[in-house]
Amino acid sequence: MKTIRESGVLCHISSLPGKYGIGSLGKEAYRFAKSLAKCGVKYWQVLPLVQTGFGNSPYSSVSCTSGNPYFIDLELLAAQGLITREELRGAEKKGEIDYAALYAERYPLLRKAFSRFFFDSEEFRAYVKSGVSEDYALFMTAKTVFGGGFTDWEEGIRDRDPEALERLRTDHHEEYLFWNFLQYEFTLQWTALKDFCNARGVKLIGDIPLYAAYDSADVWANPELFKLDKKRKPVKVAGVPPDYFSPTGQLWGNPVYDWKAHEKQDFCWWKARLRHALEIYDTVRIDHFRGIDRYYEIPFGDETAENGVWQDGPKEKLFAGIDKSSVIAEDLGTIDDGVRALLDRTGFSGMKVLLFAFDGNPDNPFLPENIGENSVCYTGTHDNDTVSGYLETLTAEEFILFRSRVAASLEKSGVAVPLGKKGENFPKAFVHLAMSTASRLAVIPIQDALGLNNSARMNFPGRQDGNWQFRLEKQPSSGAWKNLKKIVKLYRR
Repeated sequence: MKTIRESGVLCHISSLPGKYGIGSLGKEAYRFAKSLAKCGVKYWQVLPLVQTGFGNSPYSSVSCTSGNPYFIDLELLAAQGLITREELRGAEKKGEIDYAALYAERYPLLRKAFSRFFFDSEEFRAYVKSGVSEDYALFMTAKTVFGGGFTDWEEGIRDRDPEALERLRTDHHEEYLFWNFLQYEFTLQWTALKDFCNARGVKLIGDIPLYAAYDSADVWANPELFKLDKKRKPVKVAGVPPDYFSPTGQLWGNPVYDWKAHEKQDFCWWKARLRHALEIYDTVRIDHFRGIDRYYEIPFGDETAENGVWQDGPKEKLFAGIDKSSVIAEDLGTIDDGVRALLDRTGFSGMKVLLFAFDGNPDNPFLPENIGENSVCYTGTHDNDTVSGYLETLTAEEFILFRSRVAASLEKSGVAVPLGKKGENFPKAFVHLAMSTASRLAVIPIQDALGLNNSARMNFPGRQDGNWQFRLEKQPSSGAWKNLKKIVKLYRR
């Protein structure tokens, strides 16, 4: 059977243009989806849609299955009579995302919307009764009432005593309903957008971070599934060992899973998480896939990752019954034979990133000519420089060498895109190279599709501030979409 060749664009919801400080699930998302469909692009990839936590990162959330309240479109709420035109005007804010301002202003506005919401409607009561947001709503209610992390709460709430939780739900019922309301509205808006995309032949790729944040409903509700002590404090935390780039390693701080406890429960928590992801997305990318083969754990309280040890993960047992075509494995970083064997056994598509290709090694697996069919090819990821931005990091000598290697690859791949002497056409060349590969799917970050520099970069790993702020000032021009359409057609994607 011949592999179907398809294309995608990576653009997180937060990066969409709009009037109200951050991208949303409103009209700009629909315009973006329409443009993808007109170009023949079959996939729209987003980052995790979850409510962001520490550092505003979509990879650190209060709940793995939550929806980000910031993405709830205000104009759609106004159409329901929940927000006034004056309040809409007051929420207008352009430019990069200012998370501090959003936190201070958006939640009070959403509370006003909730105050006008008829929460005794049959649909909303059914949603609350379903319990789909129960742990999240209770967690956020307790966080509002008690502050701090869950280990700071009164013992009955910390330990989830049923009577204490019932008192919390009853004594603070409106607060509990408010957090349910946010998830209800998010779900309605996301489902409508997904249906719109799917009806036009565009599928959604979403993202699952491997680890849960410590201060989260997930850890609070399932302490037995993580390596915690009797007081719910972590015993071991996640990270990666020292390497050339980081002599003390990376200390992420997430509590690691107790995989033996998961296995005793037939991995029901993880399977439910995967099922949820495959309900709201068409395809799921699993971040830090190597941690499912073996993971690195560090004693809690250590200030560096130097004293960690490798432990076996659940491997393919975690994915019993999962359709292999619906999963993309983020198999980047330090990859060994165990990860490669796991990828082969699951049949999942791995990732190939062109920005990692041109180190002069002819056997580099990211070189376009070395990429196989069962893969997803990217020019770069949300954690990398943009193509244009990468060129700006090179010295004159490094640029000459890099240019010669890219030119050689263009020639081998039969791609007729001339490279400028000062970096002109490099983003275009990388887009063509990604599309030309044998990969079943080529995904282009919107920054590279538009040739933007590092001012549009999404994330700088290890940097505490200034991440996740990029927004498009406006929708890509008709000329930019026409160029992408030509490339998609040229490479039969």
